[in-house]
Amino acid sequence: QVQLVESGGGSVQAGGSLRLSCVVSGDLPKTYSMGWFRQAPGKERYGVACIVDYGASNYADSVKGRFTASNDNARKTFYLEMHNLKPEDTAIYYCALVLNWDSTCSRSGDPYNYWGQGTQVTVTS
Repeated sequence: QVQLVESGGGSVQAGGSLRLSCVVSGDLPKTYSMGWFRQAPGKERYGVACIVDYGASNYADSVKGRFTASNDNARKTFYLEMHNLKPEDTAIYYCALVLNWDSTCSRSGDPYNYWGQGTQVTVTS
C-alpha cells in the first residue's frame, strides 16, 4: 500500500522560504508523476507544480521562478522548494502521486490516486 507523508509547512513572512517534503512508503515504480497542489480557504484545489521520474517538471505561472520541485528516487522523497513567498501562497499544500505514468507530468488532480495528508503554509505580510 502506497502512502505519502508530508512535512515542512509553517508560517513565514513575505519574501521568506520553505521546503516541503513528501516521503513515499511502499513500492515506487520506475515511472510516475508527482503533483503538488494547494487549496486556500474558499477556493478550489490548484495544481502548482509537478515532476516525473526522470526529473522533468512543470509549474503554474503564479509560482514559476519561485517554486522548484525535485525528486530523490532512491529515498522515495520529493521536495517543493518555495522562495519569495507571498501572502497569496497561503494554503494547505498536498503532494499526490500517480504510478506507472508514461507522459509529461500533470498538474490536474484527476490522475492522482495517492494523496498526502496536507501541510499548512501561512505567509504573513
